Amino acid sequence: MKRIENFKSIIDRYKIIFFDAFGVIKTYQGLVPGIEKTFSYLEAEKKEYYIVTNDASRSPAQLAESYHRMGLTAITSNRIVSSGMLTKEYLDLKVKDGIVAYLGTPDSAHYIDTSGLHTLPVSEVNSSNIDKVNALIFLDDEGFNWFDDLNKAVNILRKRTIPVIVANTDHAYPLSVHDVSIAIGGIASMIENIVGKEFIRFGKPDSQMFMFAYDLIREYRAVSKQEIVMVGDTLHTDILGGNKFGLDTVLVLTGNTLPGDVDTRITATGIVPTYICDNAVVQLGELGF
Repeated sequence: MKRIENFKSIIDRYKIIFFDAFGVIKTYQGLVPGIEKTFSYLEAEKKEYYIVTNDASRSPAQLAESYHRMGLTAITSNRIVSSGMLTKEYLDLKVKDGIVAYLGTPDSAHYIDTSGLHTLPVSEVNSSNIDKVNALIFLDDEGFNWFDDLNKAVNILRKRTIPVIVANTDHAYPLSVHDVSIAIGGIASMIENIVGKEFIRFGKPDSQMFMFAYDLIREYRAVSKQEIVMVGDTLHTDILGGNKFGLDTVLVLTGNTLPGDVDTRITATGIVPTYICDNAVVQLGELGF
């Protein structure tokens, strides 16, 4: 583990950069200040980069558009690999018909809508259609009534033996410097314990997330894991997932892991990044401008 002040010196060692989204590129306040310089540098150096995110709240096109509205046009939909994409792949392969019930927003349901199945918010499941529910998906922490729909999800799973997919494994996300909010992964873990069933999880730290991105790249070019680095702000997802898949990892301190906590957290978890850097910003001075 090395503490590096100069983020450029890290990414210069690799051909492909995987970035987490929230806490690395953007925060609750908007874009991380100066992050557009990093993507300008990557474009100038013709380095490949991908946003590897647990965010299943919107489609890749919608996620890319959200960056464009903030002024970061370098991130296009083909640069985004989200856990929702793995959810869609699973449904295409394993669930052939019936209803897929979901917890989340209508935007988050994009991934299951495109699988050709009949999709339905958990709130609309009732005695007349519950027997046709063949999968339940946890997509996003918004878009539903927590009390009513979480209780309904529990009872659906008591009555139906069906696969349950957690498209975003994050347990919490920061609302501000001091506060966090419960994410859909945390909600799913609670219900999993209540119903006593094991859910299918897609997203970091699961290695399938990294294999999906890795396979996408290898469809058009040869690449080794030694040529890829994962940049993230969270030890239990970004860093653990990258480490498990055999990638070098960079922990940045602009999101879930704060500068004052980093040493304690690494010691407590045993999750050790290859590098620690204050942020993922390439400074103009580092380019000789």
